[in-house]
Amino acid sequence: MGRGGGAPWTEAAYLCQLYLRLLGAQARSQGTYRVSFALDALSALLVTATEYAAFALVLPRFGALTGLHGQAWTLGEVSLLYGLAELAFVLMDLLFGGFDAPNLSQQVRSGSFSTLLLRPAPLALQVFGSDFALRRLTRIGLAAAILGYGMAQVTVTWTAGSVLLLLGSLVGMVAFFGGLFVIGGTLTFWTVESVEAMNVLTYGGRTLISYPMDIYGTWLRRTFTYLLPAAFLSYFPVLHLLGRPLPDGLPTGAAFVAPLVGPALLALAFAFWRFGVRHYQGTGT
Repeated sequence: MGRGGGAPWTEAAYLCQLYLRLLGAQARSQGTYRVSFALDALSALLVTATEYAAFALVLPRFGALTGLHGQAWTLGEVSLLYGLAELAFVLMDLLFGGFDAPNLSQQVRSGSFSTLLLRPAPLALQVFGSDFALRRLTRIGLAAAILGYGMAQVTVTWTAGSVLLLLGSLVGMVAFFGGLFVIGGTLTFWTVESVEAMNVLTYGGRTLISYPMDIYGTWLRRTFTYLLPAAFLSYFPVLHLLGRPLPDGLPTGAAFVAPLVGPALLALAFAFWRFGVRHYQGTGT
């Protein structure tokens, strides 16, 4: 299959078609054993359902969740935060699963990653299409439902601007955590084993921003605000939607930088990826 005349739109169409073919192969493979697929999808759904139910059943008994500065968070407000973070992370996991350190390190150890370098297709595109787990669709549906519940429960006048703010936060989080996946996967070129420290930042970071940042200690909140800017991704946009001031005297504009923070980290991550690929030497297997 040729790429056509080489125009940018032709190149993009070719890459899109190739990516869809990779995803089609993944879907056919996963649909071969339907009972196994259904059980995997159900277990994935229970992960989110159990976690959400843990606080959804307990929080109403206390009326609200109160942070360090006395701000009270209702179940609807926490659901807005939780649903936004969960939806973004599961979408990211669906798209960037091939870059997850355990997946990529297994390919590096077995030597199968070297075969990707020999194929006449962009390497990153092959990795993107190597782990498209359809079982995650159940978690996406539940996360979207939780987000919808949160949106319906908060006292926010939903305008085009507020919806765009949420969409920008969603896109920013997908790009941000996708960038962390790419960095963690690239590190396996040198460490071979999974980088546990990256799991703290990815899975731990996702859990942390699922709840109001002001319930954490000052050092933890500031670490994930100024060192690893996760608070800019969902917490600040939600604070703005609820009409609450941002912490530490930050300007209102800080609530709108998620679409910049996420893609900026993703761009840096792929620069690191290209550096890693250039210096990749294989495992000798």
